[in-house]
Amino acid sequence: MQSISTKNSVVYFNGNLYTQVNSYINSIKPSIIFILVDTNTHEYCLPYFLQQLESGEIVVEVMEMPEGEEHKTIDICMGVWEALSEYGADRNSLLINLGGGVVTDLGGFVASTYMRGIDYINIPTSLLAMVDASIGGKTGVDLGGLKNQVGVINEGKMVGIDTSFLDTLPQNHMISGFAEMLKHGLIFDENYWDTLTHLEALDISHLDKLIYDSVVIKNSVVTEDPTEKGLRKILNFGHTLGHAIESYFLEHADRQPLLHGEAIAAGMILESYLSVKVCGLNEQTLKKITEGISKTFSKVEISKEDQKVIIELLKHDKKNSHGKIYFVLLEAIAQPKINCTANNELIVEAFNYYSNF
Repeated sequence: MQSISTKNSVVYFNGNLYTQVNSYINSIKPSIIFILVDTNTHEYCLPYFLQQLESGEIVVEVMEMPEGEEHKTIDICMGVWEALSEYGADRNSLLINLGGGVVTDLGGFVASTYMRGIDYINIPTSLLAMVDASIGGKTGVDLGGLKNQVGVINEGKMVGIDTSFLDTLPQNHMISGFAEMLKHGLIFDENYWDTLTHLEALDISHLDKLIYDSVVIKNSVVTEDPTEKGLRKILNFGHTLGHAIESYFLEHADRQPLLHGEAIAAGMILESYLSVKVCGLNEQTLKKITEGISKTFSKVEISKEDQKVIIELLKHDKKNSHGKIYFVLLEAIAQPKINCTANNELIVEAFNYYSNF
């Protein structure tokens, strides 16, 4: 597949990515190469990646962090910063983030802040990271249960997508990444949405082209608005309520944590209902969206008591301004509208719709 140029970086695919990574290493000759992995990618992805890496005489150090969203914290950053310092990292070091969205988010933040910034490369190994987290330069960590509250926007030198890594991924993580692809269709391209919702199964043989299309969509948005002043906000469709749901389930020990895509799928249905009430989205389109998402994602059980806490968590959403909670809603598929508001009564109505569809 042809590479995709972003504003300050390039996305390379499959075999070509290793040629480009090795060429880049040869051109800059970093003082040390650091590879950040989690417990899963250390076991399943690192051995193959190291076989492809041509580092020559350059020392390669591997740093491992625990797997899971609950470890995307400033404490883990502290550990990685300290490891970089102990291993003698300087401003000419290179950090390669080999993992899913947690690794690319946290690793990008570490690289962007260590010694005021060192070079980094993202090698996403999950579907979620391939189509979303590793593209566009958003880096950061969670603050308690609040998603991505601390971070910077800073693109790495390149992104390398090797879809063979998806062979190592559990099915529920594959499905989680699919939510962001569905979102790309809903905010940008109705034909893409229709293709995704009429697949007989989420089959690896279909994915290369679909992943490529998602990267093209996200890149076209972030290239026009890299710092999220306007258009880039459309990528947050489903995420205002979705992130609050994800945070709630992450923080409450009596609830099973949700994968990011599971929470975002619920958020997209909820915010599609709000779109009917606020933006005039056609009710038949709401039904189409609900049925399309429900083909892949099971309903999340959210009680009345859960709803109250989730609505309270909306106050911490990063899109808020001047005390107002802002949503990205839809006037139609591929016609998003930013900076929309909805009162708590409408949000409760949306939860009622979600519970009863």
